[in-house]
Amino acid sequence: MAEEGRDQPEGPDFSQGVAPEVIPEDRPLLGHVAGEEAVMARQGDEFFVTGAHCTHYHGPLAEGLVVGGSIRCPWHHACFSLRSGRALRAPAFDPLPRWRIEQAEGKVFARERLPEPGPAKRKGATEPRSVVIVGGGAAGFAAAQMLRAEGYDGILELISADTAGPYDRPNLSKDYLAGTAQPDWLPLRDPAWYREKGVQLRLGQRVESLDPASKRLTLIDGATLSYDALLLATGAFPVKLQTPGADRPHVHYLRSFSDADHLIAASAQARRVAVIGASFIGLEVAASLRVRDLDVHVIAPEAIPMARILGPELGAHVRKLHESHGVVFHLEDTVTDIGARTLTLKSGGALDTDLVVIGVGVKPDLSLAQSAGLAVDRGVLVNDYLQTSAPDIYGAGDIASWPDKITGERIRVEHWVVAERQGQTAARNILGREEKFDAAPFFWSQHYDQAISYIGHAASWDRLQMSGDPAAADCAVSYFKGDQLLAVATIGRDLDNLRAEVAFESRIGAAPPEEIE
Repeated sequence: MAEEGRDQPEGPDFSQGVAPEVIPEDRPLLGHVAGEEAVMARQGDEFFVTGAHCTHYHGPLAEGLVVGGSIRCPWHHACFSLRSGRALRAPAFDPLPRWRIEQAEGKVFARERLPEPGPAKRKGATEPRSVVIVGGGAAGFAAAQMLRAEGYDGILELISADTAGPYDRPNLSKDYLAGTAQPDWLPLRDPAWYREKGVQLRLGQRVESLDPASKRLTLIDGATLSYDALLLATGAFPVKLQTPGADRPHVHYLRSFSDADHLIAASAQARRVAVIGASFIGLEVAASLRVRDLDVHVIAPEAIPMARILGPELGAHVRKLHESHGVVFHLEDTVTDIGARTLTLKSGGALDTDLVVIGVGVKPDLSLAQSAGLAVDRGVLVNDYLQTSAPDIYGAGDIASWPDKITGERIRVEHWVVAERQGQTAARNILGREEKFDAAPFFWSQHYDQAISYIGHAASWDRLQMSGDPAAADCAVSYFKGDQLLAVATIGRDLDNLRAEVAFESRIGAAPPEEIE
């Protein structure tokens, strides 16, 4: 029963039965089971009841989509099995609660709550005795989690140059920097999880060399490790400006947990901040520091922020949105000198500032792959299965250059969800699944109360098509090259973005997310 004095949940009580005809084929129905929020979905003549909220950021699944035995979150496109509740596709990792279904007297009833699913069962795969993952970011963690979720019980080691265990990096420039997310929200798992799952974390460690022939790694401290299968997920590092004064102590980059903590500490003593670069991370930093009531100035060489990625209309909207919150832009300009309290601009102007944040992009960390003789061309070259040019070595995340089916070209992207999904695919392939990576790239960017969702990949385009009004936080932009749709960006139209993802998958014949029973 619902507790007295609390708001009653919306929709029907599934424990009292629902007529099947009120449940659409592609959309979940919001309701509850004796007071606990839930959604009911159908696939043909089968019905399912699961929890109502995504286990990633608590997104409302009732506003999502039912596709091929799965339910997808409208916020960040996490995907769950309706049958087992398992998280099939990042950014969610935890399963949904679910209830047993019974049909009687022309109605569908939710009965008792079912236990969480155990590890997936695999058939006929030859397992490696040991797996080593180099990189503790999105791809590395997702691979480790998937290996254990798939029932792999061999030796599993994760080596990370970061001194913190894997954490939710996108939050660093968003809620965490703004002060609305607590530090304990960021770890993807607590330390006990790694112990319980037998994942040996080697934090604050770098790999000095890799010998693919002998399947051996040498760490910077001289320790050596052998492996049967290896995943390289070394990520990226911020592009450093060579501007005079860029090494001053009040100049910051934001990539790691510790970077964020240093920036938060510095912002407590600051009044005016200059953000160099109008990239996604630069503008997310600007928004977060405005929440902290700092005066924020953004300096960037382009005429319209993010126009190269989002197009001029959406880029102009983003600028106006930031200006409405007090951000001051200095566009078509660059910084020529960073003084102790002043920035000198190429235009001849100067800005007083006591804090500087540089966000001008990142570069993939290819040094280990290059020194090991792996095939590299602006990224580590991987095939459809994320295998590198060396046997039993896989690549995922920011470093991976893979054959994209939407564009027909090799691409490399630096998106969190892509890295997680590649880590998951690499893990399944390490276990013999022979699964192609064919998910459409997805990312989101948060600016105050507006989120931009982007599905697909359009490095360039020759035609944009917009519907709706960005100023009303209700629009979609489609990016074309010739007649080929390459990407879709939306504000306030999460369902349209999900449907675009499904359309891309259908167009390229992508296999739907699935689980092994």
